[in-house]
Amino acid sequence: MAEKTVTRVDRAEHVYDAYQWKLLERKRKLACEIMETLEGGGLQSVIHGSVARGDVGEDSDVDVLVPVTVPSYRMEVCLTRRGHRLFSRVVTQATPSHSPKAHMYLDLEETASVTFPLLKFKRLEYEFYKFGGMIDLKGLLADHRAPGVTKRLTLIEPTETGHFESPVKGRESEVAKIVGVSPDIVKERVRVLTRRDKIGRTGVFLVEHLSEGEQFEEALKRIIESNPAVRREYLSRRRR
Repeated sequence: MAEKTVTRVDRAEHVYDAYQWKLLERKRKLACEIMETLEGGGLQSVIHGSVARGDVGEDSDVDVLVPVTVPSYRMEVCLTRRGHRLFSRVVTQATPSHSPKAHMYLDLEETASVTFPLLKFKRLEYEFYKFGGMIDLKGLLADHRAPGVTKRLTLIEPTETGHFESPVKGRESEVAKIVGVSPDIVKERVRVLTRRDKIGRTGVFLVEHLSEGEQFEEALKRIIESNPAVRREYLSRRRR
């Protein structure tokens, strides 16, 4: 069942116990391993979501993002030569107007992944990740945590002992300053996630699994040729 967004006006403090710190350490160690592998291949990356904020659970994914378009073979060689196995490769696109993204999953459960855009991110698409909390490898190694917003529209502000959490609705401009994003992305996420509460999750526009040996660029070309909505967005971006 999808989590509901938070609408209360209080600010609550959460103090982490030893188990929570150990869980965060374990997930961040995996993130470091992946990000150091990418940096060794000249690829800069960030970690986003609960692993960046600190409010992890057992089911929290380790989502590493390379925020720029790169040749997919370079990404695959970088990961596999340093011992990572690619269990699955998927192209997703949230809506027809969003950039298609490549996902490389590094475990069978698809809880650890590397993602990169197949078309250059628009400003709000990149800010989406920062909205949820985002730090680079340097920040991760320094044990920093970033403020960010959950899917329940709860603002997480890390502290030395855990975090404070508070609602986002009605505080969009304030939250934007705290997280370091534009008010536009905060308003968009409030709109999208509030609508999801009312009508339920509508799903992702496109999910395409790659066949054995197929490159992401080949898959994108195939999708563009067969999907008119994707083709229109692709051609529109080329004209800009």
